[in-house]
Amino acid sequence: MWTNQSVIYQIYPLGAFGAPFENDGKLQHRLLKMKKWIPQLKKLGVDAVLFNPLFQSVSHGYDTTDYFQVDVRLGTNEDLQEIAELLHKNGIRFLFDGVFNHVGRQFAPFQDVLKNREASPYKDWFYIDFNGNNRFNDGLWYQDWEGADILVKLNLQNPAVVEYLLKVIDFWMETFGVDGIRFDVAYLLDHDFLKTVHRHTKSKNPDFFLLGETLHGDYNQWVNEEMLDSCTNYECYKGLYSSFNSKNFFEILYSFNRQFGKDPWCLYTGKMLLNFVDNHDVPRIASQLEEPKHLPLIYTMLMTMPGIPCIYYGSEWGIEGKKNFNDTDLRPEVPELKENELTKHIEKLIQIKHEQKALHDADYAQIAITNTACIYQRNDLWIAVNMADAPHTFTVDRQAKMTDLLSGETIALDGALTIPAFTSMILKEQKEPS
Repeated sequence: MWTNQSVIYQIYPLGAFGAPFENDGKLQHRLLKMKKWIPQLKKLGVDAVLFNPLFQSVSHGYDTTDYFQVDVRLGTNEDLQEIAELLHKNGIRFLFDGVFNHVGRQFAPFQDVLKNREASPYKDWFYIDFNGNNRFNDGLWYQDWEGADILVKLNLQNPAVVEYLLKVIDFWMETFGVDGIRFDVAYLLDHDFLKTVHRHTKSKNPDFFLLGETLHGDYNQWVNEEMLDSCTNYECYKGLYSSFNSKNFFEILYSFNRQFGKDPWCLYTGKMLLNFVDNHDVPRIASQLEEPKHLPLIYTMLMTMPGIPCIYYGSEWGIEGKKNFNDTDLRPEVPELKENELTKHIEKLIQIKHEQKALHDADYAQIAITNTACIYQRNDLWIAVNMADAPHTFTVDRQAKMTDLLSGETIALDGALTIPAFTSMILKEQKEPS
């Protein structure tokens, strides 16, 4: 699939483009700011942009009120069409955030239930108990998302709801030419619903990418031939930053092997999960890491581990941000993209990701490891990382001349490999002239 060799760039548009947290109903064409971003994203080398919620909503975007309308704080449907066309012209695909588990209380069918109660044609679109009540004193109880009662859970086992959401997906495919969906809280979605969406979208476009937000558990229950193409790899997200902060590469390399190794017990051998070091729900990696010199190293691991790497907007130049009560500190306005040494490092990593077929599948093997240094193999590449403030030398059973694709230097392996302090290397053997 096209995603196997791709790098995805995630944008939370309500934050990035400076919309007010609460929907003020005022039409502002903020989405058109994306025009200035596209040339820089193209230079960075990203292959697809994942927009977090674009639907009309009450506040943070996950309380949908209209699936067929771009949020007025961002602009109009025509604005999004223009941006989608520009992205595609520049060779960048476009994914949208499908918030299909729940809706906002202002969603018209739910408002109809509040008004007409048992007589509403939409009463079975939700999980309603007309003998209960809630803090809004509606005279009924409804199932919500994990205790957040502003989010009303949809009944995805109701054929009418499924049919409605398929129409939503068709609208976005046909109107905006979207290339895939990120399913919000996919871990809660009805499996038959996901199977139906899979059949429906793949019949229209076999390359349509289906990505699920999952946290824990066996990712195989969602990522399989009947449901999703990929899911968010939270196990390795935690392992990446935790390994650096605790000076313990055994943690993340254990996860690499547990997930992608060749032993029969390895969980996801051959599957390409979505990898990340931060996103709109977790602290920025520049705030998460205790040692700033580890930032380039963690991005090297992100770009060279099996799977599909995803970059969260602004983190490519080291934006900081910690969780606050409404996550606005994780989703700040960015008037323009910036560039620094970290950005240049990531740009080089993306170039290597595109050029090296060794990174286009889920092949993985561990070569050597200590608490603060490691070497792992991706087909014909060796990735070496040293997080310590002093060089580390590994004894290796190999003699070869290798090129470090990051620095361009020639490295002579003669039974040993020395990794300088705070350094990552991507090594490829030099071929002898024939």
